[in-house]
Amino acid sequence: MTDAPRSDRMPGTPAGARHPVARVAQDEIIWRVGESADVTVTERDADGYADLRTYATIGDGRTVGLVARDGRIDWLPLPSVDCPSPFAAVLDADEGGELSLAPVEPFTVRRRYVPGTNVLETTFTTATGVARVTDSLNTGVTGRLPWTELARRIDGVSGTVRLRGVIAPGTGLRTVSPWVNETVHGRVLRVNGVIMAPRTLNDDGVEMHDDGVTAHFLTSTGSRHLLGLVATLGEPVFLPRPEDMDRAVDRTVEAWRRWSDAFEWDGPWADAVRRSTMLLKQLIHGPSGAVAAAATTSLPESLQGQANWDYRFTWVRDTAYSLTALFRFGEREETQAAISWMLRTIREHGIAPSVFYPLDGSAPDSDVTEHDSPGWRGVGPVVTGNRAGDQLQLGVYGDVFNIVALYVENGNILDEGTGRLLAEIADLAADAWRRPDSGMWELTELRHYTTSKLGCWQALTHAAHLADIGQIPGSPERWRTEADRIRRWVDENAWDDEQGAYVWYPGTSELDASILLHAISGFDRGERMSSTLDALRRHLGAGPHLYRFSGTDEHEGVFVACSYWMVSALALVGRDEEARALMDELQTAPNDVGVLAEMIEPASGAFLGNLPQALSHLALVNAAITVHTGVR
Repeated sequence: MTDAPRSDRMPGTPAGARHPVARVAQDEIIWRVGESADVTVTERDADGYADLRTYATIGDGRTVGLVARDGRIDWLPLPSVDCPSPFAAVLDADEGGELSLAPVEPFTVRRRYVPGTNVLETTFTTATGVARVTDSLNTGVTGRLPWTELARRIDGVSGTVRLRGVIAPGTGLRTVSPWVNETVHGRVLRVNGVIMAPRTLNDDGVEMHDDGVTAHFLTSTGSRHLLGLVATLGEPVFLPRPEDMDRAVDRTVEAWRRWSDAFEWDGPWADAVRRSTMLLKQLIHGPSGAVAAAATTSLPESLQGQANWDYRFTWVRDTAYSLTALFRFGEREETQAAISWMLRTIREHGIAPSVFYPLDGSAPDSDVTEHDSPGWRGVGPVVTGNRAGDQLQLGVYGDVFNIVALYVENGNILDEGTGRLLAEIADLAADAWRRPDSGMWELTELRHYTTSKLGCWQALTHAAHLADIGQIPGSPERWRTEADRIRRWVDENAWDDEQGAYVWYPGTSELDASILLHAISGFDRGERMSSTLDALRRHLGAGPHLYRFSGTDEHEGVFVACSYWMVSALALVGRDEEARALMDELQTAPNDVGVLAEMIEPASGAFLGNLPQALSHLALVNAAITVHTGVR
């Protein structure tokens, strides 16, 4: 194996000076992609960008960091996942900042999550010894801390290892300039309103620079060291003792284990299901209960560029799928927080639900800012904000009612205000289904997309049932009538006898994988849907995966969630053996620590799009639930 070149530079080092390169243990950087040959991945390219598949994530219920295998944290928004990121090297290797900790000599790497937690453990082996780094975004005694506390614990395992850590914030996607401030209690780092205080334990020397700090450590067998960072935005910063930060790592491990011990799953694919659920927990925004669609912005869906989006918002769709999993796993607090937040936010901003909302529950908008940063491996643009805020997507009606129906089915009741709101939303869906929209894929061309109509069908069907059992007021007969009209419309306009499949929209022969969601919704689990599954695999398939819709194979990767939706759909139409075989094959999709991105390049297995992607992990979890429980 050859060493991977590095182009990053520490504060205070001359141009051309390099960090020691990492050699990752052979079994750590090879994965299988379907039946194809093994693929070896270069850890970083000559410009300093890591392959997206090499990232693990850590989180504290408010923010999420991306940790590469070589010890660099290349993305860490502070203090919240939807805030600007002082550390954004994943999008800008030159000016994105550096948050690194690694041996100064060449090394090999093994890593894992501490069992039952979202605390990451990376073991570095050099010619002189072995050291272990434990990365934790710490929690407090009673829950989430009022500040962000990153602890990077260093344990000497054997021999001696010299490590170097760097904390040097970047330019906030080339919009601000970081600076170092001398205070009565030492120097702090400031950028864009964020105050950051470096903390060290048993260091071997610390160097301050005009743009950051470099800390040195020398381990021995049984030694303990720490490199930490405490941060706040627009408020005073608390300075914990390094010894307390070290103890907080153990407390954080215990807190995660208490949460995961309450997790109820006795089915197959247990490791993948548990890890996906743990990663989803990272994406639940603790202050509000909202579920972030992903932790990042602008990681490209296409290497051709111009397909970079900001996913640090909550989609109503993702919340609906989250509740399916969380109810099944016996999680009560998260489900109550998510549904209460969603219904309260919809009510606050008008009757018609939006496609997505900011994590703080404010009104969505379509403002997008394009930044000068080059983007991951030069694939731009780098953006903040999302243009889908003012789109009409009829599927959102079905998502809202799916959330509510799940809530009631699991033994809960609705308040009167929510009942009245839902009746009004159902009346909107009864009229709106006749309109063209942007569809699930947020396209600019308005059409009568088949699955958009079925989203309204799903909403109206649930609404009528909720009215029948006294949970909402309204006109259930009208809602049933419109649901029947939608079914007839789909049967007459969206079925293609020649292909034996539901088509993307009337008048086309093109296919759309989101029809899989309506085996799950219960619209069709018979022969037509089963035949459609075969057509999708013929025309949109790539190994075990699927492209989103006809033509996307020319410019983007396969959409990970679609692959798991296919598993669920196969099970729901009675093709259980095929569903289980496909689920087994898809166990190669996550990376070595279980993370899934939005898309995969099928030939190499490389990740594309933002990560960790909630929809991908939700689809995996719900596929496992569907196959295991045999729900029809």
